[in-house]
Amino acid sequence: MQGGMEETDMEVKHGLGYQNYEKMMLNHIFYIDKTDFIREWWDYADEVTLITRPRRFGKTLNMSTVECFFSNRYEGRSDLFEGRRVWEDEELRALQGTYPVIFMSFAGAKSGYDDQDGNVARKIRAEGMKTAVKKVIAQTYKIFEDIMKSALFSDADREYYASVKKDMPDETVATAISFLSMYLEKFYQKKVIILLDEYDTPMQEAWVHGYWNEAVAFFRGFL
Repeated sequence: MQGGMEETDMEVKHGLGYQNYEKMMLNHIFYIDKTDFIREWWDYADEVTLITRPRRFGKTLNMSTVECFFSNRYEGRSDLFEGRRVWEDEELRALQGTYPVIFMSFAGAKSGYDDQDGNVARKIRAEGMKTAVKKVIAQTYKIFEDIMKSALFSDADREYYASVKKDMPDETVATAISFLSMYLEKFYQKKVIILLDEYDTPMQEAWVHGYWNEAVAFFRGFL
């Protein structure tokens, strides 16, 4: 058995550092089948789930697995899950690739400034962190931009959508994901699954580098 799948003539590789489920499957990387996590999570039916585990515990890979399973961007990708535990559940199998999913990682949302000499002002570091977060949000909007071609949306909707970019004001950040969720639900007629990875990284960086108050003010409305 190879991580829960039947043996084939395909060479299995023992790669390290993978955090993307699809990439692991396509490259035939050895994988211990943890897909039953999807069933457990779905059965709990919580509005919000917070996963706090030690570093290198596999949180990002699990979230990537959830995205690949539910996201309609992976519609028809049964090849990623056939032979896995989650595929044994007929009801869940019918849900594969049927939901709009927003997946964002703030792993790189840091100030971007080397302040080892202590000469970089706190405000500059805070602005660097904000810019990094705004880029992540803007890139997420870019993924779904084609929905705005639909007649379901008004010119005002398209104007707002276009305003979400890396130099958007802080006030726009506070509403950006809730608006994107609303747009996706309207377009796909389904509730949206939102996955946030490394949400605490910007806050940890803020604490270490002395711009905690600025970070809290920035994230309060967003989170």
